[in-house]
Amino acid sequence: MTYIITTATTKIANLSQRIRAIPGGTSSSKTISILLYLIASAQSDTSPTLASVVSESMPHLRKGAMRDFLNIMKDHKYFKKDNCNATNSTYTFETGSQIEFFSADSGDKLRGARRDRLFINEANNISFEAFEQLEMRTKEYIFLDWNPSNSFWYYEQVKGYRDDVEELTLTYIDNEALDKSIVASIEKRKNRANWWRVYGLGQLGELEEKIYKDWQIIKEIPHEARLIRRGLDFGYTNDPSAIVELYEYNGGYIANEILYQKGMSNKQIADFLLSQEHQVLVMADLAEPKSIDEIRSYGVNILGASKGAGSIMQGISYIQDQRMSITERSLNLIKEYRNYTFKKDRDGKVLNEPIDYWNHILDALRYSFDGIRQAQTLPIEEITKRLNIQRKLKQNFAH
Repeated sequence: MTYIITTATTKIANLSQRIRAIPGGTSSSKTISILLYLIASAQSDTSPTLASVVSESMPHLRKGAMRDFLNIMKDHKYFKKDNCNATNSTYTFETGSQIEFFSADSGDKLRGARRDRLFINEANNISFEAFEQLEMRTKEYIFLDWNPSNSFWYYEQVKGYRDDVEELTLTYIDNEALDKSIVASIEKRKNRANWWRVYGLGQLGELEEKIYKDWQIIKEIPHEARLIRRGLDFGYTNDPSAIVELYEYNGGYIANEILYQKGMSNKQIADFLLSQEHQVLVMADLAEPKSIDEIRSYGVNILGASKGAGSIMQGISYIQDQRMSITERSLNLIKEYRNYTFKKDRDGKVLNEPIDYWNHILDALRYSFDGIRQAQTLPIEEITKRLNIQRKLKQNFAH
């Protein structure tokens, strides 16, 4: 990817207020344009400054803003390895100015040293308290960016309450660096009104009702947690293969993403599963009996999850009743959790049918629960019947 000056970059460079709020749609170049501005500012300083780039967690930063920063620096041939302090996640420019990266869950960083400039990436994912701690320790200006899928503290406690706020909405049209195929993919979704409002037009929306709510994001898996299942959703060219671990802990469950990747063969999936330290039962999509059988032939303990009328909603309802946590490194799982929604009819009424989108690893999670749910609720006759059906499916696909 080439990091060029776009309409988005120019618009951002023209902002002048202390708080520079940038909601925007998908692929609008919000993050990259802000980073380009911070880099240019650091290179132009006549005296050293410090800019902080902050997001909800270090895994989120590493796969997002930090990676974008390094790609920009290398693409423009600015990067010098000796100027990069990987331990402190800091880069020092020839001017003496620095750009540092840290997460909003670092309490000592939030309440620690002061800075000149601040960029809060995906500000809707951090708390208002974290914003206040960062804001009061920032001397010059503050960038905020986010996809405006729903209201949060910016709309409720900042916008309209301060006279030093400037808001700029960006869309994919502001990003001339976008490949035509991505533009076409975005515009294919124009008929989905709520999605288009938020991700196409960058406007504040109320997306269809979220399916899962009140899950907690945790830093690590507690030592006392017990790994009980893995769930697998198949993919290949267009969709990723997704694997999630399910842990039992203190009356609830913890989900941990371990794989989310396109182009994986069944042999590669099997090798990946067998490479894990602890081996447990894997529950996979029963619609792929041939793949399940092949993976089992490599030595993986794997079964197909139940399939049939109502099975999706039964699985969703069961998970909705559980106390759930997700590890912060489960980036794709967190993204799907925040975006997985029910359909609505023409009158805006929520239907009891999920939209088949943002659900690759969530399907894997549902499969992992199927093993538990079935063991708890099915009589032995039904379990035997299911196993017989799976054997019959294998026989049919063997010919």
